[in-house]
Amino acid sequence: MKKRLLKISLIAVLAIVVLAGVGLTYVKLALPNVGPAPEITIQSTPERIEHGRYLALHVASCIDCHSARDFSKLAGPMVPGTDGKGGEMFTPEMGFPGTFYSPNLTPDHLGDWSDGELFRAITTGVSRDGHALFPVMPYLTFGKMDPEDIKDIIAYLRTLKPIKNTVAVSQPEFPMNFILNTIPAKGEGSKRPDTTDQLAYGKYVTTFASCIECHTQVDAQGQLVPGMEFAGGREFPMPSGTVRSMNITPDKSGIGSWTKEQFIARFKSHVDPKTPAVSVAEEGFNTIMPWTMLGGMNENDLGAIYDYLRTIKPVVNKVERFTPKPKLVASR
Repeated sequence: MKKRLLKISLIAVLAIVVLAGVGLTYVKLALPNVGPAPEITIQSTPERIEHGRYLALHVASCIDCHSARDFSKLAGPMVPGTDGKGGEMFTPEMGFPGTFYSPNLTPDHLGDWSDGELFRAITTGVSRDGHALFPVMPYLTFGKMDPEDIKDIIAYLRTLKPIKNTVAVSQPEFPMNFILNTIPAKGEGSKRPDTTDQLAYGKYVTTFASCIECHTQVDAQGQLVPGMEFAGGREFPMPSGTVRSMNITPDKSGIGSWTKEQFIARFKSHVDPKTPAVSVAEEGFNTIMPWTMLGGMNENDLGAIYDYLRTIKPVVNKVERFTPKPKLVASR
């Protein structure tokens, strides 16, 4: 009887192992499955390129993560001449499940990509060769945007100065190397609301800018904590310490006491040509918030974001913005 039970147990364990292996093989080889890249040709008109430039620089902030940033200065402004060259690292020390690199977006790398391949990558998270991209680029959000806006960004990227920069291959850790293949999804798309519908348009711009991603705490799996949307407190390690995102809900611990004028001025202060970039001491406060990029948004768009944020659920969450690294005490 005992031998029979042992045999049944061994068979059950073997079956589980086989099923797990089949499942992992399916995830690794059959996914992601979002369909082929669409066959589209984007007409690069001056208007399309200019709007794409505005979106890529100041709303979606694509150029922020895909360029070099100078973190010796407050908010790490982009290093001139590095537009789109890629190579920024997102590491385990920063809370990521592996080491990921932003790709080179200039024509030196993307020159032989079709418009459809670029569109699929941006809106579904599947690269030209079919591998899944890690969603540090918020493609699940971009897939909800107006397809014409995405096409405008692509038209702009085609105009970037080619920069030769071979970027290392991203290395997700286990089990993210399997989970990653399950994340890409076909983009739903939507129609950009008219700017006269301030709240709907404000929600659209806020979504496009992916404000919720940085301004919401995440759990151990990297998922947004339910009920804490926009309430800040997400941690970002910096060389000088740990910075935390602001609460941007309309609670008093967030932006509840801010006027629209103050909100807009906070962004615009970082692009005032009369105000030089602020150098940061080794132990001083710094932030990953791309103020110099987002500050380039026009006042109507910034005002629409403010109006939308005033309608979301207030969350009480007083955030300690920065914790400096402890100073090393020399031993005697």
